[in-house]
Amino acid sequence: MRALLMVLLGYMLVLGGQLFAQEPELSLSDAIQIALENNRPANIAKLDIDKAQWQVASTKTKRYPAISTYLFGSGNLTSPSFDFPAGTFETPDKQPVPATDTKISLSQGFTGYTVDDVSQPLTQLYKIGLAIQEQKLDVDLSREKYKGKRQSVVADVKQAYYAVLQTESALDAAAATVKEYQETDRVVLDYLAQKSVLKSSSLDVKAKLAQAQYQIIQLNDTLLTQKERLNSLMGRDHDTPFRTQQVPPEQPEEVDLKVARQTALAQRPEVKEAEIDTHRAEVDRRLAKSQYIPDIGASFHYLSPFNTQLLPQNIASAGFEMRWEPFEWGRRRDEVKQKDVVIEQSKYQLSEARSQVLLDVDSSFRKLAESRSLLAVADAARAAAIEKLREVNDKFRQSAVLLRDVLEQEAAVATANNEYEESLLAFWSAKASFEKALGEE
Repeated sequence: MRALLMVLLGYMLVLGGQLFAQEPELSLSDAIQIALENNRPANIAKLDIDKAQWQVASTKTKRYPAISTYLFGSGNLTSPSFDFPAGTFETPDKQPVPATDTKISLSQGFTGYTVDDVSQPLTQLYKIGLAIQEQKLDVDLSREKYKGKRQSVVADVKQAYYAVLQTESALDAAAATVKEYQETDRVVLDYLAQKSVLKSSSLDVKAKLAQAQYQIIQLNDTLLTQKERLNSLMGRDHDTPFRTQQVPPEQPEEVDLKVARQTALAQRPEVKEAEIDTHRAEVDRRLAKSQYIPDIGASFHYLSPFNTQLLPQNIASAGFEMRWEPFEWGRRRDEVKQKDVVIEQSKYQLSEARSQVLLDVDSSFRKLAESRSLLAVADAARAAAIEKLREVNDKFRQSAVLLRDVLEQEAAVATANNEYEESLLAFWSAKASFEKALGEE
């Protein structure tokens, strides 16, 4: 049964390797590009920009004349009429008109009137201009939010991609460990046939081999889950096959901390958003003060009643309109004071945003330096463990050391490999976090 399991696992590894070789290669840059195009939350944030731009376009139309038509049609519930006593009017030759008392109904049956109005704002143009300016700031704010979402998507894709790379590298290391145990098992079986070792030693090796094979199964499951998450970030079907492209284990040293801080303050969306909020608060205050200005505009009115008697059929007039509230019991003053407080708050928020960005940059910079150093330590420890295993295996074949020493060193190599992979993932993650802290994609 154990032999069958080993053959089956070997077949799975070979088949998996063939399938992996047939999968299309996906580079990190391609993964980022696909995610930026297809990521659903990022596209939602991008559409917010379009909404804000259309709002600006809508507000701009308020600068032009407002044209409206009102139509009222009805059947009278009462019968309004005009009474003209005899002699109410007279002709030029002094003849009474009407000659007798006369009653004339205002309308017969269905009646109504239309009112057409054309109004051009004048003093309101200043307020409309401020509203447009404020909404343009909303467009800028939506752009910064979209930029921040893009940066988050890029950072998440990098983290997911590096996690896949780390698992694939761990699979390679686990496969190498399986081969080591298989070779040890072969040598122990030869010694067992010669009665140079006990059967319990052979069983111990087989148990460790089975454990290493089980680890490969676990890593394969982890790899599938990580690939599904990366596909989801890219907005693709979860089962889309791909294989990663190796990246350098390390990258050049980062810029100094002072330059990193300046770069982050210039690029981070959080700082830009806080600056825009400050400008919006200032424009909002100007809008509040503009309420002191009366609303004055040029206007043209046209009234046309229909199916009526006596009333003129066409009434047209042009002039100016003014709307003003002279007594508002200090409401406008209170609103301006409220906007003053909002401006002060926005300034504090801007200062806080800058402070948090600097803290984030400092922390990520130090973590990246630590992870780089830890990676170098783990790499040296792994190289030493692998060389020590080679030496121990040579001595074991010469019967210079015990099987226990070989197993202990193989376990040490497995531990060193695992620590190196964890350090490598920590370095990549720290690198992605630092790039995000700088406001880079």
